[in-house]
Amino acid sequence: MTSSSTQGPTQASVGEFTPQQIEALFLNAAREGEADLLASFLEAGMKPDFRAEKGYTPLILASYNGHTDAVSVLLKHGAKPDLQDDKGATALAGVAFKGFLPIARLLLEAGAGVDVANGVGRTPLMFAVMFGRDEMARLLLKAGASPTHRDGEGLSAIDLAQRQGNAALLALMQGKEKGTAA
Repeated sequence: MTSSSTQGPTQASVGEFTPQQIEALFLNAAREGEADLLASFLEAGMKPDFRAEKGYTPLILASYNGHTDAVSVLLKHGAKPDLQDDKGATALAGVAFKGFLPIARLLLEAGAGVDVANGVGRTPLMFAVMFGRDEMARLLLKAGASPTHRDGEGLSAIDLAQRQGNAALLALMQGKEKGTAA
């Protein structure tokens, strides 16, 4: 039997993907929380801190979309928890805004900076307070978040809680500021 062609298969004939398509599939796996697929991509050599358009990393995408298993896979493969997108947001800022406590715990255990501010100076604690995520705010305070850090408008998390009339959180932060709260 002789081969009718000595050329290798063409790209279209074997369904190979371009590097851009592979990157898009990798990011989509993070966004959709497909932890097993993410692990396969990472084991095949994809970088856990790959940056997409707007500076999003797979960890930021998986975190923001509430995918605990995907976050865990990325962290186990060396994803850096404090990388910031083009607006300065970290994965922890996204989960503080959304209130995803299990993911926040994973990020903090992986060494995420609790007071990393975005481009306008807002920290994860500020997002938690602004969006009424009291349990998240408590977790961040326990992890050492500063209630007195001021954003670009000169506001602190204490100021934000006061504006919202959140007496319980305000008392907790004021106690922390004085060194009397846990």
